[in-house]
Amino acid sequence: MIMQTIKASVVKFLKDEDGLTIVEYAVAGGLITVAVAAAFLALGTQVNTKITALCAAVKGSAC
Repeated sequence: MIMQTIKASVVKFLKDEDGLTIVEYAVAGGLITVAVAAAFLALGTQVNTKITALCAAVKGSAC
């Protein structure tokens, strides 16, 4: 009887997909983080140039 209960518990644990959902969310979050970081790296110098030009135009190059 105890062996059947253990077997049933193991089978139930293996069929449980809740943990898999958490892993999928973690992977998706990681991919989004990498994409955002790559976008900041790619656009960083262009944004910095635009902000510097705007600051120079407003304050007469006293940034």
